[in-house]
Formats: sequence, C-alpha cells, structure tokens
Amino acid sequence: MLRKLYNWSSSWTGTIVIVLTIIFFVAQAFVIPSGSMKNTLLIGDMLFVKKFSYGIPTPRIPWIELKVLPDFNDNGHLIEGDRPKRGDIVVFRYPKNDAIHYVKRAVATGGDLVALQNKNLLLHPKEGNDFIKANYAKEDIIKVGDRLWVVNPYKREHPGIHNDPTVVNNGLNPSELFNMLPIKIPEDETFMMGDNRDHSNDSRFWGTVPYKFIVGTPWVVYFSWDENKEIRWDRVLKTVDSIEKEMDEKSQKIEHKEGIY
Repeated sequence: MLRKLYNWSSSWTGTIVIVLTIIFFVAQAFVIPSGSMKNTLLIGDMLFVKKFSYGIPTPRIPWIELKVLPDFNDNGHLIEGDRPKRGDIVVFRYPKNDAIHYVKRAVATGGDLVALQNKNLLLHPKEGNDFIKANYAKEDIIKVGDRLWVVNPYKREHPGIHNDPTVVNNGLNPSELFNMLPIKIPEDETFMMGDNRDHSNDSRFWGTVPYKFIVGTPWVVYFSWDENKEIRWDRVLKTVDSIEKEMDEKSQKIEHKEGIY
C-alpha cells in the first residue's frame, strides 16, 4: 500500500495533484510587485501566503485563475473562517478585478469608523469609547464631539508604517492621501491601507474589501532580491513578525545612539 502511494506520488499525476492541493488549501507563493507595503514588505520579496488563515478560499488554478469549484457559500470560501483583524497584513483579490492580488494592512473592520486628517489615520472601533480607553495609550486618543478616536493606531506596534514628507497637499496629489470624512465600514468588510501610506493604491481610493475576496496572510519570506537582483539574505526565511521585530530593534538602537528617549 505504501509503495503504491509512493509510486503514485512520484508520478507526474501524483506530483501535480499534491502541488495543487497545497496551493488550493495550504500555501501559495506570491511576489511583492510594488512598494505599497514598504518597509514591512519590499519589492522583490517572495513569500508564501497562508491560505487557511481566514477559512479556505474557493480553489482556483493559479496563473490562469480558473475556478475549480463553484462558490457554494456565495462568500468566496469553500470553508468559512475568521475575518481579518485590525492590524493584520492581508492578501486579497482586488475587488475591481479579482484576478489581481493585493497585499495591505487591515486598519478597520465591520462597524468601525475611520477617517483621515492631515495624513493621520483616525479610528473609532465599533466597541466604543470604553474599549478605546482600555486598549490604547492616552496620548494617542482625541475626542471629537462625544466620540473618542485613536490617532495612527498601528504605528507603535508596526514600525514599517510611515508617511513620505515630500508628498504634500499642494493640489497636485490626490486629496484622499490627506483627508477623508468619517465612514462606517460595512459588516463583513475591511478597510485596507498600505504601510507606505503616501504610495499605496488602497481602500482610500476604491473602497472596502468584502470577505469574499480575502485570500490569506503572509507566512514567510522564502526568498528576496532587490532591483539589481542582489539577494537580501537578511530577509530569507523570515516571517513578517520577525522582520518587524528587527526593524523595531534597529530603530531603538538608533534612538539610543542619538540620545532620543
């Protein structure tokens, strides 16, 4: 029995079935094509995406994006799972063209209020004021009317999030980069933003992402090279958490060296 299984798995048919099963249900390889998630994820990072983080997406054959099974549940998933949480980095299908994959950070989920003021992200979680008081630093909270808002709620924990000081509100750059009136996120949808805030095509421009388009979350960077095809050995086999931890440690060393406390 074991020999038959081994012989089958060694055949072309067996190999193809095993590879497709892994791609459909476990992990799929992606390459970061743009700088929208810089400095957390860089152009040329090649990563495996964990396909079962938010349920099991309805399988498609990669490259040709051919659906293998119908969308039985009408939510883009063969098996329904958890929804993205605030702060997660998420791989998803672009709602305007579901053959294209994007990777961004989830900054607001269903029921939350989100706004922008002078490039600052403002978040009012659906849990309300008491939740904000209990979970966020006092210096990051402002009050507008009867609501509390968290200012830039993810920057402390995720050091790759940043703005470009050369991008200014001079009437030439898109207004969505600077200010946005408060919007309420629809249930079962997520507001996505890139960590490279001023160079990211994200929910500020084309809206929220329904659960049906969610694919997974980055698992590990298995290879990485820069625009000159030089290998970035310091990123190979690193998780996003370990990359962020190293970034934070480097930042603290620089601040300590410069006498900033």
